[in-house]
Amino acid sequence: MPNNTVLSPRHKLRDILVLLRIPFSLLLLPVFLFAVSQIEPEVFLWKQFWWLFFILHLLVYPSSNAFNSLMDQDTDSIGGVEHPPLPPKELFWITILLDTVAIGLTTFFLGLLPALLLVGYILASRAYSARSIRLKKYPIGGFSVVFFFQGFYTFLMVYMAVSGLSLTESLVNCWMPALTSSLMIGGAYPLSQIYQHQQDRENGDISLSSWVGYKGTFMVSLCSFFLANLLLGIYFLPERAFFFMVFQVGMLPTMLFFVYWMRKVWQDTSAANFKNTMRMNLLAAVSMNLTYGAMWWLSV
Repeated sequence: MPNNTVLSPRHKLRDILVLLRIPFSLLLLPVFLFAVSQIEPEVFLWKQFWWLFFILHLLVYPSSNAFNSLMDQDTDSIGGVEHPPLPPKELFWITILLDTVAIGLTTFFLGLLPALLLVGYILASRAYSARSIRLKKYPIGGFSVVFFFQGFYTFLMVYMAVSGLSLTESLVNCWMPALTSSLMIGGAYPLSQIYQHQQDRENGDISLSSWVGYKGTFMVSLCSFFLANLLLGIYFLPERAFFFMVFQVGMLPTMLFFVYWMRKVWQDTSAANFKNTMRMNLLAAVSMNLTYGAMWWLSV
């Protein structure tokens, strides 16, 4: 249940801002940057770019974070917040407001189809967390919705909205990098759950990470990252070999830390903790954002 403790308006606002986890949007920025980096400059729509960036990263993603916290009532560490406060009862209405504003702005500035795609993303996010559906309590169901909607679906939505191309044209042009984005998400997602096994069990959830175990988590992630890299090689080589090399160099720090952390966890599972998970998440996000940002800059 939401937090019914009497709090001052200032404290409620503080807790709401914490649970929106706006800085956590940094971890979801790579898919956005990768999508826009693959749009040809002659069809790139700057106004749509800025509006969609604002709508996703400052409205939709924070709303999804807050709704997840409202459903989970976390007392232990969650992504980006080591000591989360209990959600104030007003948080539910904040999520409704943010989603409504996001859909309205998308309809007005980007068009009806991008707005419908955004509604699809929001509904999937709610189905992932909501107690009445709770896809996250199933290891394959939770993984599948994150894999598809945070990867392929978001890539396609961004590509279509910022390029102005039709849905069919966008799908033909970008299905391969969109699938690569899903595979990258698929590699990162189990790692983000690895420190929450006990907390997930207490919530009645079976995460993919707890289902396959500590070693299995790293193996699933390793396979997903390998397939993403293989698909990216097919996509870029041989015509755009330089971009493939940019990706390899940009992701090297992340992969080195991945191997280091994997060895530590296999020796001692206590290394699968919040701090190491956040280090991995932050390093991966910064590396991918810089890499995709470099690709975008080099292609304009």
